[in-house]
Amino acid sequence: MELLRKWLGHPEDIYNLLRFKMGGYRAVMPRIDPVSGTGRGMRFVIPVRGPAGGGGRTAADDCFFSPLPRHAVCIFYLVLRALDTIEDDMTISLDVKVPMLHEFHSYLYQPEWKYMESKEKDRQVLEDFPTISMEFRNLSKVYQDVISDICHKMGVGMAEFLEKKVDSQHEWDKYCHYVAGLVGIGLSRLFSASELEDPIVGQDTELANSMGLFLQKTNIIRDYLEDQLEGREFWPREVWSRYAKKLSDLAKPENIDMAVQCLNELITNALHHVPDVLTYLSRLKNQSVFNFCAIPQVMAIATLAACYNNKQVFRGVVKIRKGQAVTLMMDATNIQAVKAIMYQYVEEIYQKIPSTDPSSNKTQQVIASIRAMSLPGSPMASRHHYSPIYLSCAMLLAALSWQYLSTISKATEEYVQAGEN
Repeated sequence: MELLRKWLGHPEDIYNLLRFKMGGYRAVMPRIDPVSGTGRGMRFVIPVRGPAGGGGRTAADDCFFSPLPRHAVCIFYLVLRALDTIEDDMTISLDVKVPMLHEFHSYLYQPEWKYMESKEKDRQVLEDFPTISMEFRNLSKVYQDVISDICHKMGVGMAEFLEKKVDSQHEWDKYCHYVAGLVGIGLSRLFSASELEDPIVGQDTELANSMGLFLQKTNIIRDYLEDQLEGREFWPREVWSRYAKKLSDLAKPENIDMAVQCLNELITNALHHVPDVLTYLSRLKNQSVFNFCAIPQVMAIATLAACYNNKQVFRGVVKIRKGQAVTLMMDATNIQAVKAIMYQYVEEIYQKIPSTDPSSNKTQQVIASIRAMSLPGSPMASRHHYSPIYLSCAMLLAALSWQYLSTISKATEEYVQAGEN
């Protein structure tokens, strides 16, 4: 019954899930040749953390969204996945981990290098690193240079934050730059190097950095409780110290009001990246590149809208619905649609701003700037083919029919069994 209530509350989710299953996925997942799409050495798929909206992805999924040079993008991803696995592995001592992070980019040119002592769930990328590095060395030099450079900068940045916590908002930006902004910069340089996009896409590192920061800050905000349970802290002390003596205190029931105010301030901070995101996306020309870049961004804004002023962030996991995620994937295929999505979710946040919230004025100001870039009237009719009332009635009728048929089937089965006895 709980599932039925969710369906009736959001009937458009069922419609869009069916639409996606029946062929809507082709708009964002063009078919690729499994032979030409990867090198002969690549024969494994690595489970990875999902996007801001929740749910798992694989390295293959990332390649699926990208056009040529999809192979360079996949190798870039796997190299950074390996680097991140080293950073995350708490069983590696700092005297071993720090030099590894600093030198990791050099391992790309060492055919036999691999690491077999990791206890992380993604350790396969380290154990099979010779395969990854071989494919890396088979790439064009222009792609190798981008991947090696980003890997070097990221390793140095990760090592810097191993022994210190994120104190100021400036350091929060710096940490997010190292672990996510550099990914946006690297991908942008790959897109430009492939000539799929104009040189400005790879040259404007500020916009590319904002793309990564918006996603990373969303993940950090949403994952407060999970990180606390695992002994990690990524919320900046400069912000949370105004609301609690210890970051862990925000999870205590008696501190929930102050915790939500802290949450709202961090979400307001993250929203400042949205104008840069829209400017970046407006420059993209290639449809597959656009889908690859836009989908995580709309997932992030939907996640922030779900988290804003939400006590559940400190009690469990806040995720967007699967039907909602599928709808965003199918709709976010052009800049006007993305602007409309951004407008929709910042309006949702605006409607939830408490008048007593310390950050309310700042939140309203950043939403005003996003509104100015995301005026309504965009072609989003595909999201509203049928009215919610019609869909609710249809889903209710389907549910009742399913229950009726199940009862008849069960009665028939019992009758047959009785006859056999």
